[in-house]
Amino acid sequence: MKKFITVLSLASIMALNGCTTFDAYTGEQKTTNTAKGAGIGAGAALVLSYLANKDKSSSERKKRLLRDAGIGAIAGGGAGYYMDTQEAKLRQQLRSTGVSVQRDGDNINLIMPGNITFPTNGRDLRSDFYSVLDSVTLVLEEFKKTTIMVAGYTDSMGSVAYNQRLSEDRANSVASYLKNKKVNPARFETVGFAEKNPIADNSTDQGRALNRRVELTLLPITE
Repeated sequence: MKKFITVLSLASIMALNGCTTFDAYTGEQKTTNTAKGAGIGAGAALVLSYLANKDKSSSERKKRLLRDAGIGAIAGGGAGYYMDTQEAKLRQQLRSTGVSVQRDGDNINLIMPGNITFPTNGRDLRSDFYSVLDSVTLVLEEFKKTTIMVAGYTDSMGSVAYNQRLSEDRANSVASYLKNKKVNPARFETVGFAEKNPIADNSTDQGRALNRRVELTLLPITE
């Protein structure tokens, strides 16, 4: 277990290079103070490390996905363009929602702050967040050649067991909503990372609020 956590930590640090965040309110490319100080760009690397540890054979995993989801892969070197187009549509749909769109190579992260997604200490989605997820659904259904990793995170308050369960439950709540909107369940993976990979200082109220979040990482399915 220690070895796995070390791998995740190293991957998180490596992911800080080459990540781009877009302001959810203006759509402009920017480097946020949070990203400068705490590594907001590490989410995709954490997800990739988790998947690599969970599934030793990526080729077998891809075969299962293509079979179960009934979708094709992105041909040739077209992943970059495919994800570029998807990113642009997500930015358009999510502007002014408080959800950040982040790009890391050919992967896209949607960062959903806990204060707009869930009530305090709650596991059920806020009803006023449904319309935001409906907008995400429209893009996910248009761009079917991606896997969708839903990861929950908490701050460092509370017990390890409580935070782990809360992060898992919140990730499952987001995934369940999207599945109920007819996004193919075979495309989803869910995980709770609890207080791992904080993006802000857990010693402050503001930092803890940023750390309580759900991230959707969209990964292209390539040949």
